[in-house]
Amino acid sequence: MKRGPYRGAIPTTDVLIVGGGVMGAALAYQLTRLDPTVRVLVIERDPTYAEASSVLSAAGVRQQFSTAVNIAIAQAAIEFLRAAPELLAINGVQPQIGLTEQGYLYLANESQRANLQQAHALQRAAGADVLLLEVADLNRRFPWLSTHSLAAGSLGVSGEGWFDGQSLLQALIAKAKAHGVQFRVGNVVGIEQAAHAVRGVRLSDGTMLSCAWAVNAAGPWAQQLAGFAGLHVPVVARPRTVYVVSCPTPIPRCPLVIDTSGFWLRPEGQYFIGGVVPSVDCDAGPLTPDWDGFERDFWPALSRRIPAFEAARLVRAWAGYYEYNTFDQNGLVGLHPALDNFIFMNGFSGHGIQQAPIIAQAMAELMLGGRYESVDVSDLSVERLVTGVPLRELNVIG
Repeated sequence: MKRGPYRGAIPTTDVLIVGGGVMGAALAYQLTRLDPTVRVLVIERDPTYAEASSVLSAAGVRQQFSTAVNIAIAQAAIEFLRAAPELLAINGVQPQIGLTEQGYLYLANESQRANLQQAHALQRAAGADVLLLEVADLNRRFPWLSTHSLAAGSLGVSGEGWFDGQSLLQALIAKAKAHGVQFRVGNVVGIEQAAHAVRGVRLSDGTMLSCAWAVNAAGPWAQQLAGFAGLHVPVVARPRTVYVVSCPTPIPRCPLVIDTSGFWLRPEGQYFIGGVVPSVDCDAGPLTPDWDGFERDFWPALSRRIPAFEAARLVRAWAGYYEYNTFDQNGLVGLHPALDNFIFMNGFSGHGIQQAPIIAQAMAELMLGGRYESVDVSDLSVERLVTGVPLRELNVIG
């Protein structure tokens, strides 16, 4: 392993990952898959994962992004998810992650059409299996959809859909543990530095843990962890509500729909789940469902676009945090230029769970060999915070 710049006594661990959600668990798995000798310690403050974004996510996977790097990650991600039962099997027992490839349908009005076409051209050039649909095509394929005010749509024919995020997280944790990774409950309250490197972290119980590499996989709390090292990352916790609704009318061949108004909806068993950006968006708001938002923001737009939902019934709801990157809504990954051994995996703004296995592989390659080998994620480098040049992702849902 490329041991990093640690100098002095042998550290507690080679790699110390702060955050045991899907990013941290995926990195622990990928590191020990690539190098079984590497010592990895994951610190997670809540072993129940009650407020973990990984568990509360709608867990979609798509190739319809507006940046080339995200499309490349997505194409690798769907291959990983397809193979996950075999890759993450333990003693022949394969986990089931419920991958359902039923596509994404992006809708656009006339003012949004140019951006849709531009993104579609980029996706097609990268080999994504997507179709650009005119209004007549939408009417023919999806007769339950009201095409009033629409100009076009983009449909993922294959390689897009959704899965069980909690099952993926638990499978990654179990496989990492089978590889010898240690998971420890703890709350990081400080970072010790010397000679442009992280020497270790301090837990709330006073324990000091030294490391050769430190990793910020703290999800919505990435900014707080970076602050302990005197650094700033523009990642905030933004609450999002997921509504579970019933519909008395069948909606055949329903993909995950992203409307021009901003709401999204997809099937989930006998029900549907969906959400929308709240009319009043706030950072680190309470993690409780926005019940009023159902009739204020979500249901009116939903019933206009899919009239069958005029008779929809709200079954239940839950809330989770987006780790929202206010700079450009894209992931911030790799080494921070201020410290020689501090890796960032933050700010994915709602698409982190689908990207986690591939981002983790890239970070593992960087730490073990000094370069990216599978997917080049250099465009997502945290260094763009220093240069001030954003890489904007236009296809952010919610």
